[in-house]
Amino acid sequence: MQPSEMVMNPKQVFLSVLIFGVAGLLLFMYLQVWIEEQHTGRIEKKREQKATSVTREHIQEHITNQNLKFHITEDQKGKKENLLLNSERPAKVLTKTSYSQGEDRALGKATGPPTIKLIQKHHGTRTVFKKFSEMKWPLDRHPLNKSLIKDNKWKETDVAQEKRRSFLQEFCKKYGGASRPQSHLFHMVSRIYVEDKHKVLYCEVPKAGCSNWKRILMVLSGLASSAYNISHDAVHYGKHLKKLDSFDLKGIYTRLNTYTKAIFVRDPMERLVSAFRDKFEHPNSYYHPVFGKAIIKKYRPNACEEALNNGSGVKFKEFVHYLLDSHRPVGMDIHWEKVSKLCYPCLINYDYVGKFETLEEDANYFLQLIGAPKELKFPNFKDRHSSDERTNAQVVRQYLKDLTPTERQLIYDFYDLDYLMFNYTTPFL
Repeated sequence: MQPSEMVMNPKQVFLSVLIFGVAGLLLFMYLQVWIEEQHTGRIEKKREQKATSVTREHIQEHITNQNLKFHITEDQKGKKENLLLNSERPAKVLTKTSYSQGEDRALGKATGPPTIKLIQKHHGTRTVFKKFSEMKWPLDRHPLNKSLIKDNKWKETDVAQEKRRSFLQEFCKKYGGASRPQSHLFHMVSRIYVEDKHKVLYCEVPKAGCSNWKRILMVLSGLASSAYNISHDAVHYGKHLKKLDSFDLKGIYTRLNTYTKAIFVRDPMERLVSAFRDKFEHPNSYYHPVFGKAIIKKYRPNACEEALNNGSGVKFKEFVHYLLDSHRPVGMDIHWEKVSKLCYPCLINYDYVGKFETLEEDANYFLQLIGAPKELKFPNFKDRHSSDERTNAQVVRQYLKDLTPTERQLIYDFYDLDYLMFNYTTPFL
């Protein structure tokens, strides 16, 4: 045979390489499947060896305990009847892990093997959960302890307070309808601050004196010696104060039923204008880029590039269009959210109802009732933008001039529950 006949042509070389390649690939795939089968078999064998008395039911109980939710439901009794409790409920479902703080750690204490501890802890939490399910809603209102009031200077304030409490209670009894909450418990109490030393629960309503109330709570709890020495950032960003939703179910249950619950409110239209002036008429690194840009983009025709980029210069009319839009380009904010959705006053029967319009008198009377130090007085300074005129009825009228009668009516309709339950006079529309 000639040497030239022994040389394979390119076509034969290509076919040979292809055949060997396919064969190698098939061999690799076979080995991979075999290895996986061996590995899976070992895992299944180990699982069988580790089988214990911890059943699937106990595991599920453990998962339930770690991701505890409190959600009491009840069939609606009619749209009008459940107006206060069901109107515009948050679509977002809030899930809260059960926390323990201080004395609340006792809830999970148990002795014995891990499986026994798990079962005992679950049963303990389930007992508290059952207590919540059986709670009487709305919560009982406690009579104010007036034993510490030694003079008659608070007589008028006390009379006004009793009228507010009675009015709110009667209003909720008449229009509240349902006797059980339709929202998650942890969401319901998420705006409530806790001061354990004087056993006070304060529901925060922004633009109704909440900054100075937080200063007072810090002094009461021993975190500061004077309300006048605490900066705005320390109040709002320091995270020195505890909120009720940071406790476990037992802690929430105990405090709701034994502490003095207070809420301070404000005329809804004044509160709205105050929030607008604070967040949109002054430089703000959060509200301008987050809310301002979205509002200008949707509600200002032919907006300039600068306004679209920085979100500054939002007009009150544009802000109102955003507020009333059922398809807002950005969500709600606590500074203009309804009080009925911040504090749930027809479910959590507040023992004390203060008003921004008589803030100093109401606040100082409350401090007397809870046994605060005599030298502690509610601060009367403006938290920010101190050179600006306070938002009052006259200022509000100036802003309402830019709106049509229909827009004014729609704002009132938006806050109608706040107007009605706290007995505020219907504004001139």
